[in-house]
Amino acid sequence: MTMQRRDLLGAAAATALGGLWLPGMAAAQAPRASGAADRVLVLVELRGGNDSLNTVVPYADPLYAQLRPGIGLRPDELLKLDRGPQPLGLHPALAALMPLWQKREMALLAGLGYPQPNLSHFRSIEIWDTASRADEVLDEGWIARAMEAGLRDAGRFTTEGVAVGSAGLGALAGAKAVSLTRPEVFVNQARSLKPVAPRGNNAALEHILRVEGDVSQAAEGLRGAPVPLATEFPPTAFGQACKAVCQIVAGQRGKGGVPVFHLTHGSFDTHQNQPSLHANLLRQLAEGLAALQGGLVEAGAWERTLVLSYAEFGRRARQNQSNGTDHGTAATHFALGGAVKGGVHGRQPALDQFDASGNLHHGADFRSVCATVAQRWWGVDPEPVVRGRFDAIDFLRT
Repeated sequence: MTMQRRDLLGAAAATALGGLWLPGMAAAQAPRASGAADRVLVLVELRGGNDSLNTVVPYADPLYAQLRPGIGLRPDELLKLDRGPQPLGLHPALAALMPLWQKREMALLAGLGYPQPNLSHFRSIEIWDTASRADEVLDEGWIARAMEAGLRDAGRFTTEGVAVGSAGLGALAGAKAVSLTRPEVFVNQARSLKPVAPRGNNAALEHILRVEGDVSQAAEGLRGAPVPLATEFPPTAFGQACKAVCQIVAGQRGKGGVPVFHLTHGSFDTHQNQPSLHANLLRQLAEGLAALQGGLVEAGAWERTLVLSYAEFGRRARQNQSNGTDHGTAATHFALGGAVKGGVHGRQPALDQFDASGNLHHGADFRSVCATVAQRWWGVDPEPVVRGRFDAIDFLRT
C-alpha cells in the first residue's frame, strides 16, 4: 500500500490511515534524559465495566453469597490472598497473576470510583480518561495534562503515547500520540514516504511535510526489537497487544522512547450468562499481563514499568435475573510492576451499604491513582493533572 500526500493531509486532520491516528506527533528529538522520563506506564482499559466483585472476592462476607446465589464463586474455587485487611480471593481464571502477587509486584487498589457516578459507558469512561468531575466535560486526557505539567520537558520522546488497538486514544487524548492496530504495518507504511523539498510559501504543503517527518520519526522508534523476544505471548488480541508493547520498548534502547501505552480488553459488559464469559475474559487478561511482565523483564524494563487497569465502572453487587450483573459503581483494579508495593490498598466496599440506585459506595476517588502516578512515578505536580487535590495512594516504592 502506498501512502499518498493527500492521505497525509487527511491524517493531519486526525483521520485514520492504516491504523494510524495523528492528533499531533512529536518532532524528531535527541535521546531522552534519564530519570522519571525513562519510566513506562501501561494503561489497560477493561472495556465495558469489569465485575470486580467476582474478580477480587470478599468470600468471608456472608452477604456476598446472598447477593450472588447464582454467579457467586465458592471459597474453595478461589486463589486465596494472604495480605490485606479482610479475607480475599482472586477469581481462579487469574492464576497466571499469582506469581506476581507472591513476589509482591501486584497491588489491588480497592473501591475506586467518583462522586455522582454516571452509569453510561461512553460518559463514564470519558470521566475516567479525562480525570474530570461528573458534571464537567474536558477535551484532553489526564496524560496530556501530565505532559504539560512537566513530563514533556523532562523527556525527549519518540512519541508521547501509543494506543494499541482500535478503541481510540483514551487518556492519551490531546497528547502527541499515535493509535495503531499493528506496529509493523505502521512502520512499513511510513517507510514508503519519499522526501520532497519545500516549494515556495505553500503553508499547507509545509504542514504535510512536517507531518511526514513526524511519521518517519515515530516509525523509527516503533521498529520493534532487533532480536525476536523469547517470551511467548498468547494468540489473543490482548496477548498480541502486550507483545506489541514489549517489542516497542525492547526496540528503543538508547533511542528515546514512548512513556505511555494504552491497551483495551473486553467487552466486560456481562449483563447475562456472566460466569463463563467473565472467566474467559479474566483468563485472557491474566495470561496477557503475565506475558507482558515476561517480555518487559527480558527487555530490562520491568523495574521501570507500571501497569494499571481501569474501567468506566464496576458492576452492581446484586446479580440480575439473567445470571449476570448490571452497571455499577465502585471497583477494585490492579497495579503491576517492579516498583509496586504488593498487597491490598484500601478496602472493598461494604456489601450492606448502597446508594439510592442500589449501587456500592466507593472508598477512594480514582483521581488519587492519577495523582499518585503524576507525583510519585513521574515527579510532576499532580494538581494540574487532576485539577485539584487528591491524597496519594501508597502503592509505589519510588
